[in-house]
Amino acid sequence: MATQAEAGTKVINGTALAKSIREAAAERIKNFQAKYPRFQPTLAIVQAGERPDSSTYVRMKAKAAEEIGIKFQHVLVPAETSADEIVGIVGKLNDDTQVSGILVQLPLGEHVTPEDERRVTEAVSPEKDVDGFHAYNIGHLSSRASDPIFAPCTPSAVIRLLESTGVSIAGSTAVVLGRSDIVGSPVASMLRHRDATVTQCHSRTRNIEAIIGTADILVAAIGKAEFVKGSWLKPGAVVIDVGINYVPDSTKKSGQRLVGDVEYSSAFQVASHITPVPGGVGPMTVAMLMENTLDSAERLWNKSRDLKVKPLPLNILEKVPSDLEIARAQTPKPITQLAREIGLLPDELESYGKYKAKVDLSILDRLAHRKNGKYIVISGITPTPLGEGKSTTTIGLAQALGAELGRPAFACVRQPSQGPTFGIKGGAAGGGYSQVIPMDEALFNRLVPTKKGKREFAPLMLKRLQKLGINQTDPNELTPEEITRFARLDVDLDTITWNRVLDTNDRFLRKITIGRNSTEQGHEREAGFDIAVASECMAVLALTTGLEDMKARLGAMVVATSKQGDPITADDIGVSGALAVLMKDAIKPNLMQTLQGTPVFVHAGPFANIAHGNSSILADKVALKLAGTEEGDPSDRVGYVLTEGGFGADMGMEKFCNIKCRVSELTPDATVIVATTRALKMHGGGPEVTPGKPLSEVYTSEDLVTLKEGCKNLVKHIQNSKKFGIKVIVAVNQFASDTAAELDLVRQEALAGGADAAVVSNHWAEGGAGARALAEAVIATCEGESNFKFLYDLDLSIEEKITVISKEIYGADGVQLSELAQKQVETYTRQGYGNLPICMAKTQYSFSHDAKFKGVPTGELTSPPSSPSDIFDQASLSLSALSACQLEPDFCIPSLETCRQCQDLELAQVSGKLDWIPKRA
Repeated sequence: MATQAEAGTKVINGTALAKSIREAAAERIKNFQAKYPRFQPTLAIVQAGERPDSSTYVRMKAKAAEEIGIKFQHVLVPAETSADEIVGIVGKLNDDTQVSGILVQLPLGEHVTPEDERRVTEAVSPEKDVDGFHAYNIGHLSSRASDPIFAPCTPSAVIRLLESTGVSIAGSTAVVLGRSDIVGSPVASMLRHRDATVTQCHSRTRNIEAIIGTADILVAAIGKAEFVKGSWLKPGAVVIDVGINYVPDSTKKSGQRLVGDVEYSSAFQVASHITPVPGGVGPMTVAMLMENTLDSAERLWNKSRDLKVKPLPLNILEKVPSDLEIARAQTPKPITQLAREIGLLPDELESYGKYKAKVDLSILDRLAHRKNGKYIVISGITPTPLGEGKSTTTIGLAQALGAELGRPAFACVRQPSQGPTFGIKGGAAGGGYSQVIPMDEALFNRLVPTKKGKREFAPLMLKRLQKLGINQTDPNELTPEEITRFARLDVDLDTITWNRVLDTNDRFLRKITIGRNSTEQGHEREAGFDIAVASECMAVLALTTGLEDMKARLGAMVVATSKQGDPITADDIGVSGALAVLMKDAIKPNLMQTLQGTPVFVHAGPFANIAHGNSSILADKVALKLAGTEEGDPSDRVGYVLTEGGFGADMGMEKFCNIKCRVSELTPDATVIVATTRALKMHGGGPEVTPGKPLSEVYTSEDLVTLKEGCKNLVKHIQNSKKFGIKVIVAVNQFASDTAAELDLVRQEALAGGADAAVVSNHWAEGGAGARALAEAVIATCEGESNFKFLYDLDLSIEEKITVISKEIYGADGVQLSELAQKQVETYTRQGYGNLPICMAKTQYSFSHDAKFKGVPTGELTSPPSSPSDIFDQASLSLSALSACQLEPDFCIPSLETCRQCQDLELAQVSGKLDWIPKRA
């Protein structure tokens, strides 16, 4: 942008050109924000000390940024701040997703050496180096084979000013005075890139006047006032004066004036175009900084929207090896790489070795603005004891969505329990009580001892006092009656619901006698062990929505009832704080990966036959945000979260909807029901399937009659799922012995039974590619909004809610409570727990109470209970979810089978490392 002077020389008006660039940048920001309202370019400037010249430059940049809509962040540190400290500050700005560009205002102080200054500028991420000083950007600028992310602002200003004249750079002779890394050398590289013939001069250059006389384009950047005379110039040359020098001038108030490296008055008579000082390169430099910052913001925004998981290749063999051989043949990617691919920040990841990590819950705050991705619960038909590959389908579908179709996809599964894993099941990837026996006053003195002459209640004790309606906060002011009420839990031993837990199968621990040692003074009682995943602590971990929520849930767990009928909680026995401390790291979801390198969150592991049987809410929430979309994103950018519900849809999926989704306030879009011909044949009248025994020929050869009869079980699960208002996709998990006719029959029966889609999937043998059709069906079916609804209202009574589940899900004609269960339900209602959701505990192998009844049992059943009603013998209270159910000991701690997997494990050297191996194939 030039203005014509009287002598024919055009003055290149940098001020006007800079204004037009800033206005264009402001318009770009406005247009981008119209589509993406959360888009906000941010420039961060780090300044050490308050040198007047540095502060002036910073204020100038801040003013320019704010005028066009770029947010300005000024990081002012003391002048004596060390280079290491500034490097740390820069590192945090690099990781801050809200910061688009970083500039370190130089100089940093006399105590910072040139080497340290370079180290500071090198600490700025090349992606945020809007000053263009990083070695990465300078290096790429110098290479003809590559382009930098950012070019330095002043050299960019020089090129833009040259281009505004309309004079061709290509083929011209250009002379650059100066070889600094900030201006001279970058300008020379940029001119060469534009096909100019460049001569770069410096303090040791000979015959500099003669060289300048050959220049069609002259760029002066040496910091010498009026060094170049007009007589040196080639007539018609274009002059870009980068110099900023002060010379004495008595006519000025300051006593000095600003001049460039070129004597303007004489050069003006010779040049065709010339930049003034001031008003030339200076304002353009600031404008280019603004443009770089905006370019960076757009690039980082688009990059954050275009995150892609890089799939790992699979070597598919026709003869499928063992699970262990397949896993060992694959080399996983480092978990830090996967974290970057899915959009996690370094501070949000806590690595546990090379391939596992925990994810900090702060990510939920960072991504709170995002709309959740699609939420799909993976369930199944009523299974055989061998399992029907629900976890396998979850992972296969995640691989198909992520690795094959390139969509954001996350699998969320439970952590496997050691007991069943060592027993017969696949890898799938507490509690206690306290009784005080000394006398009340002595006990109170020990509970609230005098320390340094003062007695104080602990915070947990204040909660118990409040619960008891005791308003005193001074231990010395309690009455004898209040002391008794506070110090004595007065536990009714018959009501203790907490057992000790361990994570192995041992049926001999189902019922034990404790307190037999003489030190227990005759307080002997019958108790038992549960497996760890059956503990209420595990249910709390899976249902919690945050650290404070977990602390409250742990404290509210009811472990027994007092003889007066009052609930006794973990807060009452003083252990909730300790429980929270033990679980402070456990609350963070674990990030792992599939064979194809797609992300998997493995977190929490409550059983589905006695607890709610789903992985954690927190893992799902993190995954949904990572798979989510920004305002303005098209619908095809949405990702998918596959969370697994335990056992059949009548158990894990029902509890997912009625319990987990109530607590999380998340809305599912669909359920995938996994079915196998093996299980369907069993429900159609096939022989019993027993772990460790060979399968009957019915299951390994074609039998369409038995299979069609068994499909009634599948149809019942489809109908149950539809009652929650969600879409249903049936995944037929293909086995090697399945025939085409059998697979087609299951598909047709599923569609006729109301499924929105039914697809055969061979992910076990083919990985993600084998589930591609299933993934495409999931994407198509999940289009649009969810119509999810709960099965019952929480305001119903406990018995009414049990009745709704029993009738609608299990097909019962009615519900009958035993005398004990009725008494317990009345107690829980009186204690104020009647408005909790219901968690049913029953066999996973039948819709009924008895595993022997396959298919869709109806009518009168031949073993107790001897009617089509469900009879509930016992109820148990959980503040994470209410149970009203049969609680048999074998539900809470499984036994080991005669032929069990732990017999096949051995420790040995594998590829130079100590690892476990199977003793037999």
